[in-house]
Amino acid sequence: MSATGGDIDAVGEPAVPMGAGHDLPMEFDAPVHDDLPVTAVLDIPHGFARAHGVILLPRDDGRLTVALREGADPEVLIEVRRHLAEAFDIAFVDAATFDRHLQERYTIDDSAAGLAGSIAAEDDLDALAGGIPSAEDLVGSADDAPAIRLINGIIAEAVRQGVSDIHIEPYESGLTVRMRMDGVLKETLRMPPHVAPVVVSRVKVMARLDIAERRIPQDGRIAITLGGKRLDVRVSTLPGRAGERVVLRILDKDQAGLSLDLLGLGGKAEIVLREALAEPNGIILVTGPTGSGKTTTLYASLSQLNDGSRNILTVEDPVEYAIDGVGQTQVNAKVGLTFAAGLRAILRQDPDVVMVGEIRDRETAEIAVQASLTGHLVLSTVHTNDAVGAITRMRDMKVEPFLLASTLRAVVAQRLVRRLCDHCRRPEQADQGVAALLGFDSGAIVYRPVGCKECGNTGFKGRIGVFEVVRVDTTIRKLINDGGDEAMIARHAFLNAANLGSAARALVKAGLTTPEEAIRISRRESEDGDG
Repeated sequence: MSATGGDIDAVGEPAVPMGAGHDLPMEFDAPVHDDLPVTAVLDIPHGFARAHGVILLPRDDGRLTVALREGADPEVLIEVRRHLAEAFDIAFVDAATFDRHLQERYTIDDSAAGLAGSIAAEDDLDALAGGIPSAEDLVGSADDAPAIRLINGIIAEAVRQGVSDIHIEPYESGLTVRMRMDGVLKETLRMPPHVAPVVVSRVKVMARLDIAERRIPQDGRIAITLGGKRLDVRVSTLPGRAGERVVLRILDKDQAGLSLDLLGLGGKAEIVLREALAEPNGIILVTGPTGSGKTTTLYASLSQLNDGSRNILTVEDPVEYAIDGVGQTQVNAKVGLTFAAGLRAILRQDPDVVMVGEIRDRETAEIAVQASLTGHLVLSTVHTNDAVGAITRMRDMKVEPFLLASTLRAVVAQRLVRRLCDHCRRPEQADQGVAALLGFDSGAIVYRPVGCKECGNTGFKGRIGVFEVVRVDTTIRKLINDGGDEAMIARHAFLNAANLGSAARALVKAGLTTPEEAIRISRRESEDGDG
């Protein structure tokens, strides 16, 4: 293999020497000492693997491969040979590849379902609620308390599957755990009723919440690492009839540095957004329903602007990702720190770019407009169904049309649709009904989900963004100022640009998603047929 470390499945000769005195053959067969057991456990403890830069990767052919991290001491292979008591091949990988394999190898040790059975009704809550570091590595945790192992197993399994939310729901009949993957909730675990208070209390301890308070909702966070991967878990509790419901939202801190290139905007939409971000002042709005990826788009835009030459300040509810170089403030309504109050305060901090988590009321909208008029670039979100609807919403908040026309630079509307699995998708001819709904020719080829081990038999793997971007040009500015309705503005905005419907249909034609997903998010326009 090459020494780039990109693929360590096919093992060959190393392209670079390991250092003086450490050139080892790719099949490393040190002498087996007589005092070693005949059958050793074929694994390397996580702590040893992480500390010494060595990891075991079994292959389909039954042979073993040990990956050595770039810069690690090759002599550690001797100790690995003693531990495994079996010959193995060697691969050399760079640090990033090693961390990825470390995460994949040690993400979860046991089935969460199996762990659930070991929690007894008489388990001592005080013992389970022991101290836990603020950023404990779940993989490296040596605490075997049943509830801790259960929670660790649930979170680790969720991360491995790319889950966005974990729902822990108590009912009289038992405790149910459901996970939202690719936007769809699916039950993954069901446990006896007596497990509920133990599990909920353990989550509340990890999130630094009051375990004695069960009458009011609480919010907290858990900062964890999982096989070297940094994660934030946002925790929300809600009192219910059968106990407290808990929802854990998993936030991947690596996504905080996501760039515009990786958003999937593509083509004219990305060009328009980049042009708007290059403006020295004005308002850029991102709109869409909850869970449509608005926050990700805002953070990607901030990453584009965060070059060290600007003072970037945000007021959010809550702060989802910490970004170096950006001053972030969290809303706290209990002490009077609302979006409006926070925005008013950060405008006295000499900002160049301001991000407001959401414009919800007239006061916040007016301050955002005034901030843009005084030379600031303001980024925010509005909950509307499409881009043009955001303009109407701002007018409904009593923002003067002439002020909105002069400050608004661009509006991005987005949705997320499930991406078809590349390994098992199946082409077929669209029936007449589907073809008519999508505006396709009769007999057009579309793709359907099948299900395989690569996608967990769902037929889908991940999600992909669908975007429409409205650039406020002279014509739209005049329409806003003159009180033009949504249909008039949309007719001009999408004359030569894709809206949500046409963008979704393009994904269907490309075989990236299904007709049903496109129909679900498409905007129907009876006025002009939405070409």
